[in-house]
Formats: sequence, C-alpha cells, structure tokens
Amino acid sequence: MAEFFAAHALLPTGWAANVRIACDAAGRINEVTPGAAPGAARRLRGHVIPGIANLHSHAFQRAMAGGAERRSPAGRDSFWTWRETMYRFALSITPEDAEAIAAQLYAECLERGFTQIAEFHYLHHAPDGSAYADRSEMAQRLFAAAATTGMGITMLPSLYRHGGIFGAPPHDGQRRFLNDLDGFHAILERVRATAAAQPHAAWGVAPHSLRAVTPAMLEAMAALDCPIHIHAAEQEKEVEECLAATGLRPVEWLLRNTPLDRRWVLIHATHMTAEETRALAATGAVAGLCPSTEASLGDGIFPLPDYLAAEGRLGFGTDSHVGICPAAELRQLETSQRLALELRSVATDEARPHPGRGLLERALAGGAQACGVAMGGIAPGLRCDLVELDDEHPTLVGRQGDGLLDAWCFGPADRMVRSVAVGGQVVVEGGRHIREGAIRENFSRTMKRLGA
Repeated sequence: MAEFFAAHALLPTGWAANVRIACDAAGRINEVTPGAAPGAARRLRGHVIPGIANLHSHAFQRAMAGGAERRSPAGRDSFWTWRETMYRFALSITPEDAEAIAAQLYAECLERGFTQIAEFHYLHHAPDGSAYADRSEMAQRLFAAAATTGMGITMLPSLYRHGGIFGAPPHDGQRRFLNDLDGFHAILERVRATAAAQPHAAWGVAPHSLRAVTPAMLEAMAALDCPIHIHAAEQEKEVEECLAATGLRPVEWLLRNTPLDRRWVLIHATHMTAEETRALAATGAVAGLCPSTEASLGDGIFPLPDYLAAEGRLGFGTDSHVGICPAAELRQLETSQRLALELRSVATDEARPHPGRGLLERALAGGAQACGVAMGGIAPGLRCDLVELDDEHPTLVGRQGDGLLDAWCFGPADRMVRSVAVGGQVVVEGGRHIREGAIRENFSRTMKRLGA
C-alpha cells in the first residue's frame, strides 16, 4: 500500500488542497481525503493531476522522428511520400531494436505525464515477411519495454491484409504487417495471455483502416468485447478512394456498416462532413486525435467546434512521435483551430472557460475509455496514476489551479513535470525517469546501428 500527500490535486469535483491519496497493493486508489494531514505519506509539493492515456502509438516510429523531413526528388511531399520512407525504415527494425526504441519512447512519455499507451501495433513479422517462431514476438518486445519503464500499455495488434479499399493487393513495403484472420488470431491469443499476466496491461484490436481490411474482417473484429481502434479519414485522398470504391466517405461507411459504440476509437477522423461529425459524436465512440503528427504529415484540421457542440468524446495520441508531450498535443489542437478560424479559446464554453482544463478533462476521459483501463481521475477505484507538475518551473511559478493548467499547455518550455507514479509506483523523480541512463544507452546503440 502506498500513500501520497498532494498540496493541490485535481479531483473529479475540482481542485482540492492537502489531499491524502491511498492505494492498495494492486495500485488502485482506495481512499482520497482532502484537507488531511500528511502523516507518513510521500509529499507532492506541486499541483497534481491524473496520469493521461496516450491512445495512439506506433512505437518504432520514434526512431525516425525528425528524420523524414528532407524534400523528395519529385517534390510535392505529402503523407503518401512520407509513408514510403516509413515503409523502408520499418524493414530495418529487429525485435531488439523495437524493444530499445519503445523503452526510450515510454520513458520520455512518462516524463511528460502519459501513464498508459495504446500500441497500434502492425510491425508483426520478420523483414522478409515470414512469421517469427512466436508470432507475437514484436508485441512481446513492446510489453517488455512497458514493464522496464513502468508504463501502462494497451496492446492493439493490428489486422492488415490489403493495400487499398476492400481487396487491393498490398504494397511490398507492407510485407511485415500482413496477416489473414487465422494468423491475426494466433497473435491476439498470445497478446491476451501476456496482458492478463503483466501489471497495468490491457488489450484490444486494431483493424488498420478500410484500406487494409475487408468488411468480413471488420465484422469479426466488431464481435469482440474490447477496444477497437481504426484509422479513418486521415487524408483527402483516402476519402476520394473510399468514395470511388463504395460511394461513401470512410466515416460515413463505418457509421452505416459497423456497430460503432463506446468500444470504438476512430483515429484522426480529420475529414468529416458536419453530418458525419454529429453522427460520430452520438455513437459514444472516441475520436483519437494526434495533433502534432497530423500537423507534421499535412493531414488537415479536425472539425473541433462542431464535434464539441455535439458532445463528442475525444482523446489524444502521439502516433509518429514527432511530439511526445500531452500538453503539446492539447496546445497543437487548440492553436490549429485558432489559425483556421481566426479565433481564440476555441475549446471552451461557459462551464469550461480555461482551455487547458477543458482539454485535459476530455483527454482523461476519452483516453481511459479508448485504452479500456480504469484510470483518468484521482478517485477511489481508479488506478493510482499521479503527475506532479513542477510549480517552481519558470512557466508555472506563481500560478494556481486552472491558470496553472493553461500555462502548462500554452506557456513556453517543456519538461514541467516533477514526478510521476503509475499504479502507486514512482517511475519519474526530479523530472527524469528512474532508469533513464540504461534506457538511453540502449537506444543510442540502436540508433547508431540503424544509421538513423
């Protein structure tokens, strides 16, 4: 049993002072007492917020973040030219590389306040496309990285079979991703067993996109009682291809042909009509936004005002990991809206006048739902994930409550987190992961071998 004493903590009812937080041996909060004495509890001097779920990650892409920026010979670069670079890079990753890269990523995410990560995992096979002896070898490496760092993980093995809408042949660069249903279920069976045995681990499935699976495959995924993540409407070209093949836009097709509900997470959902936006919000599904990656890849801007007006659920991921900070993702979403609409404080209303607080609360609820984990709040029954902000950081000093959250999201500088606990276990001290040295050394060796 662990106990913490927070000078200021964000509870479901709002900010409270002198909060004693106790958790059981499994890492679940069993008591929250505002106005308490610290006693022997570990003292957290800064403002404390709940740990945040990162709902979309391709961990191996951390090793190419910042390395795919050079203009291609043909010019007119886009998501589709970036994708070719990613395919080539993916062919070089060994299982050992995958584990070292993921550990570095997870440590960096923990240092910034993410405490659960949803791995949309499609790098399944050997570089020649053959299966490893343990078909879940690459997934097991990501589980190991999560165990090393203390990161909670929701493993989402991705079903990927085709290279275009409903049956087009796959690209040769996709050969490490490909499975039929039997191969996919063999991976999923092992993933489920590992998730059951590892602390703070969960599982779900990820039919990659309408480009990569058939309607029959989607039907098989929809029969499972777990989180179901799918890329949808990220690029205009994707929308055009879906219209040409089916007569419907991607989100429109999913709304008409799949039982969208709270299990589902539509990653990106960038290009929706007003009708699609309202209809998606009504399903209770989560829109999984990755603002830094969407900006990096030139995806477009999510229709946030209409979606919030329809009371849609959303959460945040870091996807290709050009950004790895939850505050930066919240900021990128809000500021992209400001540029598009020539307005300020877009993600606010009368009940939520501070965009930092409003976006954080949505990220906490939507991320927990998307990951299938009882987290996202400082309350009994939830996992004891605590993020202590550094009130002495120049950007935060002298600020309180919701004003401090605005400064965390929209002020200058990074690394404004002092300590982090996952399931009551402290994994970040003084702003640094407790195993930072060894993790970074392994990552550096990997990057030098890859020539990244």
